[in-house]
Amino acid sequence: MNIHEYQAKDLLASFGVPIQRGKVVDKIEDVETVIDEVATEYEASQFVVKAQIHAGGRGKGGGVKFSSNKASALENAKTILGMNLVTHQTGDSGQAVRKIMITEALDIESEFYVAITLDRVTSRHVVMVSTEGGVDIEEVAANTPEKILKEWVVPGFGLNVFQARKLAYGLQLDGDIFKQTVSILMKLFKAYEKSDANILEVNPLVITKQGKVIALDAKINIDDNALYRHKDIQEMRDIHEEDPMEVEAGKYNLNYIKLDGNVGCMVNGAGLAMATMDIIKLKGGDPANFLDVGGGASVETVKNGFRIILSDSSVKAVLINIFGGIVRCDRVANGIIQAVSELDLSVPVVVRLEGTNADIAKDLLNQSDLKLLTAGSLEEAADKVVAAVV
Repeated sequence: MNIHEYQAKDLLASFGVPIQRGKVVDKIEDVETVIDEVATEYEASQFVVKAQIHAGGRGKGGGVKFSSNKASALENAKTILGMNLVTHQTGDSGQAVRKIMITEALDIESEFYVAITLDRVTSRHVVMVSTEGGVDIEEVAANTPEKILKEWVVPGFGLNVFQARKLAYGLQLDGDIFKQTVSILMKLFKAYEKSDANILEVNPLVITKQGKVIALDAKINIDDNALYRHKDIQEMRDIHEEDPMEVEAGKYNLNYIKLDGNVGCMVNGAGLAMATMDIIKLKGGDPANFLDVGGGASVETVKNGFRIILSDSSVKAVLINIFGGIVRCDRVANGIIQAVSELDLSVPVVVRLEGTNADIAKDLLNQSDLKLLTAGSLEEAADKVVAAVV
């Protein structure tokens, strides 16, 4: 689960990480009051107005503006709040800005990049730093990978001080700045570990002209499987930043991810779902979604899955591929029959059912008089659904 910058900063501050201070506002009529509060509480005469969306590249898209005075901040806030912000991560459709953050402006001497995530190759956490802060780290990794320094951390042991010192040395820091950075790296790792984050990124971590090391920005993604341990973080969820169909699928415990293709997929089991999408691609098709109905799918689950798939206007055909182990094929067949009977079906549907009660399921489908295409193998099903799209 992603959280906003202001939420990530609050989380980091709770672990003692110094942050760029500011306040959030979501109503135009409250903007001037918030600017005055930031000016008074943080003794700020210059400001930065930041769009709060779950995407990077906000600055390049016009969602981050330096404001030299109150009047400029007020003008920028009115421009950004409510705008449709398009970045390289939002896609062409963009994302509506429902909240902005008014922060103090800082005198920046230099910028660095810091991130912590899990390296699945080594099964260790990895702490990364770079002198190339404030830019797209993907460009640095592609063009100058030697500028990214890494330290691997064994899960359960935590980041050692000598590792944090090694990273700070790698950034060519010394004196009090060195000490501050080491302390911040230790606190960042603690925040990452204690919050069950998938990734924690500070880009940039800045050194001000006053000699302070401060997190100017923050991005944190929390492991969904650990959210039950973090009721406070659960409350930070902003469904406006999520795909509406994925939110709807979550209500029925369906694992749904929208993709860019035109072949809707309903499968039980993540592995089978991946294999199904692979063979659709192999046959020249393009999956429109990943939808795993789970091992205990009921009639209602299948109906809701069907409804969500068909709510995507880009879907031109549907492939249902179910292996009946825990879930019985006849139960799935009944769900398909009910869904197709109740919905205004305008696209071809290919059904492949194998496993527990598969023969009963096939009889149910054949006796339903519905316009369904059946297949005996996954390859045959993929051939039929791709042909149906064309």
